Amino acid sequence: MPQPDRKKPFRRLRIAGAIAVLLALAVVVQGVVTRAAENSRLKDWTEAQALPTVAVVTPGSGANSNGLELPGRLEAFSRAPIYARVSGYLKSWKYDIGAQVKAGTSLGEIETPDLDQQLLQARADLTSAQANADLSQITATRWQQVLKSGAVAKQDVDEKLGDLRAKQAMVKAAQANVERLVAMKNFTHLVAPFDGVVTARNTDVGALINSGGTSNVAGQELFVVSDTHKLRVYVNVPQNYVPSVPAGTKATIRVPEHADKSYAATVDSSAQSVNANSGTTLMQLSVDNSGGELLPGGYATVRLDLPGHAAVLSVPAGALIFNAKGLSVATVGTDNHVAIKTVTIARDLGKVVELGSGVGAEDRVIENPPDGIANGAEVRVAAAAPKAKSEKG
Repeated sequence: MPQPDRKKPFRRLRIAGAIAVLLALAVVVQGVVTRAAENSRLKDWTEAQALPTVAVVTPGSGANSNGLELPGRLEAFSRAPIYARVSGYLKSWKYDIGAQVKAGTSLGEIETPDLDQQLLQARADLTSAQANADLSQITATRWQQVLKSGAVAKQDVDEKLGDLRAKQAMVKAAQANVERLVAMKNFTHLVAPFDGVVTARNTDVGALINSGGTSNVAGQELFVVSDTHKLRVYVNVPQNYVPSVPAGTKATIRVPEHADKSYAATVDSSAQSVNANSGTTLMQLSVDNSGGELLPGGYATVRLDLPGHAAVLSVPAGALIFNAKGLSVATVGTDNHVAIKTVTIARDLGKVVELGSGVGAEDRVIENPPDGIANGAEVRVAAAAPKAKSEKG
């Protein structure tokens, strides 16, 4: 019987061990390579995430046809507070608030017992003065006749004639006093000065009425009559916009109570001066109110139609950077690096700002630059740059 070869199992065992070692080495190498690749990708992702992502716009180059929105105040075209010219007690009133009245319509009547007694006394004084003047006239005539016979001196006749003229002057004074009191008596009727609406009634029957209507004379507004078929609109325009708002400029009026409606208005006049406290100029507009929908004394939003400027470029207001160096914007170059450019403002239109200088039509302007952005900083652009559009009226 031949002897079995004992070396063969050992050789197989060594081959199997070598294969296992090689497999283990392959697994280790693959793990190391995979981890290195993952670390490289993670590093690239981290570096990419460290760059700020910005949205950019290119300055708008079209005409910026825009409007300027400002708060305004509505006032009646004509407003007349009615004060009493005589003192007394309110005897009656005929029209309440909201009533339509015509010019000359009696709104109420004042009872004036004191004035009535003064008028009676004045008429009595006039009668007395007239009687004295008549007697003086007779006396002067008689003395003139006696003078012809030489029985009296001319000096005595002149005295009688002088007394006559004095008495006649007293008659005229008494007559004027009567006419004054009669005129005052006519003021017992409170009348509307023009066609309009009674917008206030601040008295009632039996109320004590004091004459006068100024700050240093006792009195109060009894009625207010307003002409509301046309309204005045007062708006304070910032000084830098005043040259763009000449007389005749068209405007649109909106009021809170009719939010779905707008009303056409026109600039009538300007105060031609700047208020030192607010830096604004008061302007007056007129708006038709034949429908009676607008209320005097109310608040309104006034949108003035300003002329467009085709030559200027506009950017969003959020793109402006204010710091110690002045006003600037951040632009992004083709290499995605930031360049800070100093700019000047031509007009501030709210959401959009017209720039007078500093940027070109092809610049990519960062819409909302992050804090601390500096020249040369690398950024990542989020999307393609849309055109910056101005607000349309």
